Amino acid sequence: MDDRGDMMSVETNRDERPGIRAMRESGRTSVVIIGAGINGISTFRDLAMQGVDVLLVERGDFASGATAASSHMIHGGIRYLENGEFRLVKESVQERNGLLKIAPHYVKPLQTTIPIYSTFSGILSAPLRFLTHKSGKPGERGALLIKIGLTLYDTFSRDGGTVPRHRFVGRKKSMEQLPRLDEDVKYTATYYDASIHDPERLALDVLRDGEAAHRGAHALNYVEAVGLDDQGLRLRDTETGSEFHVQADVVVNASGPWTDLTNASLGTDTSFMGGTKGSHIVLDHPELLEATAGREIFFEHSDGRIVLIYPLKGRVLVGTTDLDADPREPARCTEEEVQYFFDLIRHVFPTIEVNHSDIVYRYSGIRPLPHHDDTAPGFVSRDYRIERRKDEGLPAVFSLVGGKWTTFRALGENLADHVLEELQRPRVTSTVGVRIGGGNGYPKTPRRKLEWLRENVGEGERGQVLFTRYGTRAADVAAFIRDGEDAPVVGAVLSTRELTWMVENEQVRHVSDVVFRRTSLAFTGDADAATVRSIAQALAPILGWDTERSDAEISDTITELREAHGVQIEPAAVDAG
Repeated sequence: MDDRGDMMSVETNRDERPGIRAMRESGRTSVVIIGAGINGISTFRDLAMQGVDVLLVERGDFASGATAASSHMIHGGIRYLENGEFRLVKESVQERNGLLKIAPHYVKPLQTTIPIYSTFSGILSAPLRFLTHKSGKPGERGALLIKIGLTLYDTFSRDGGTVPRHRFVGRKKSMEQLPRLDEDVKYTATYYDASIHDPERLALDVLRDGEAAHRGAHALNYVEAVGLDDQGLRLRDTETGSEFHVQADVVVNASGPWTDLTNASLGTDTSFMGGTKGSHIVLDHPELLEATAGREIFFEHSDGRIVLIYPLKGRVLVGTTDLDADPREPARCTEEEVQYFFDLIRHVFPTIEVNHSDIVYRYSGIRPLPHHDDTAPGFVSRDYRIERRKDEGLPAVFSLVGGKWTTFRALGENLADHVLEELQRPRVTSTVGVRIGGGNGYPKTPRRKLEWLRENVGEGERGQVLFTRYGTRAADVAAFIRDGEDAPVVGAVLSTRELTWMVENEQVRHVSDVVFRRTSLAFTGDADAATVRSIAQALAPILGWDTERSDAEISDTITELREAHGVQIEPAAVDAG
């Protein structure tokens, strides 16, 4: 470390969080994982369960990058069959079935319907796409091709018969089930995958399991890896600017689409990544919500892109695009993409009008896909691989290339096995079948749920909110709330004592952490000026903010809502109160 770094550490010691101070003073761990998206978090949990000392660092908030920009699906990837990725499909459906059991508080069965306009379309072009991995001339897949695909999918997917087989029905039955569908639809095919209602909260649950599994497992948000030398990995507290070294035997680069940029900061040039941008919009549109009948509508648009219309949290999620993207630039949902989404809604539900006033939230992220040259984005492998580099005098560095939400548990186990081999340590336990956080003791029936609520959090709206947000961990949160003074912050959705819980147990550091990731307020379009200001005022005494800092937090959050998510809040509304 240079003199400036030493001086900066001394000057800002008084502002350091206890977790950062402890790691700076210790200066040693076995493994450092860079990147707290779901795959870094899963690897962290797995290693902690093996009793390995491991530090997880994230330059922003936990689960704030690609992990926060998903389509909220846990799926086997029927499209991957056309790509010939049978191993990935098998792993994906196994992991999907497993997550329905180990994370039932967040992962739910999802009835999915494909509208089909022809019988034989795609029969000639699909084999060409399979062989060349190039998109060719866009064209929708017909019933025969989809039937073949779903029959294959059933063989991978059924989990001993617990997942229903797909069903095909003709136009008449389709219109009875979904009367607002385009009348030109000839068939619909329906099968089951799974949804993930709160991706960021599931990621936090996995993280907290890792912290609880081993006292040598530590996770720090707002800490950036900025160098690697013979003193170890150089880390920077992004809130104070202080820098410190941590020595480790292994470094894992799990920074997703930013993997090459992270490697560059560690002194190595790589070109592993070739991520693509995926955007979504969230609509407050009761008519469209009713038209979906609680199903995800999943289909191929006229340009060959697989898209979805998906009811979630009383809103309708519409996505997604697949465009080449530069990870050095912020991913944004553009007006061109919004028009694309409107077009695809009209394609399936032509009598339903949708416009900009219905959009309550938009978001975009970069998929952590491998470098793909001229391969069409939709045909780039969604599988993953692990690259190893070892330079003399430095720790081994493993770079994760690829990965997807559905397979996070299996990926974390695979990556952890590479690390354990490097450390020459045995695996002592598996994460297969291990329930995640608030999925432990989760009630399986409506009656048992009512009993659980009555016994632990109460049957009212507030108890329901806590149960939905935390699963069975809500019992601990409710007990914590009862032990101190509490007051509403956002109606029944959030209270002062729960914010204290989030600060003490989930490392909340900013208003944006609460608005975007600890709650669904932004996603559902409920993060207005009054809400943002109320959260800032409630966090101020907990985190020791003065008026200037609180105002800055409000301004930063509203700027992020506007620039990254298209949420327009009038300046007068911000100044009010």
